[in-house]
Amino acid sequence: MSLYGNDRGSLRQVFFTTWDKYKLSQPLQGIEPLLIDIILLHPEYHPILDDPDAHFDRDYPPEHGTENPFLHLSLHMTIEEQLSMDNPTGIRQHFNTLQQSHDRHDALHILLECLAEAVWKAQRHETADLEKEYLACVTEQVKK
Repeated sequence: MSLYGNDRGSLRQVFFTTWDKYKLSQPLQGIEPLLIDIILLHPEYHPILDDPDAHFDRDYPPEHGTENPFLHLSLHMTIEEQLSMDNPTGIRQHFNTLQQSHDRHDALHILLECLAEAVWKAQRHETADLEKEYLACVTEQVKK
């Protein structure tokens, strides 16, 4: 099971399936235990995951101010992967520094917000400096 790919439906199905398996106390495999840890941090998304018929094809346009829960959970997974590999180099140390003044979830959200902003800038300005933008944002947050 993988979170990676270009198919929104397949990605969302991973979340729905993993959540169902968890609720039914079925064994979790591969990335599913980590995904459940992230889902459990976000009880506000549980009703969405409980109702795939209503949310499988739902759009979450940014201009309406509604956070996309699937994007948010995916960004959490990306951050966890980055931390496990320390890629980009130094991200783990920045995270550890953030945890000195924030709880783990808040520190994750700081990284998540920087990553989301860097991706947005890279897409909007068609730049390849995603990693540079991301680390600059994280470094700024660490200095606060």
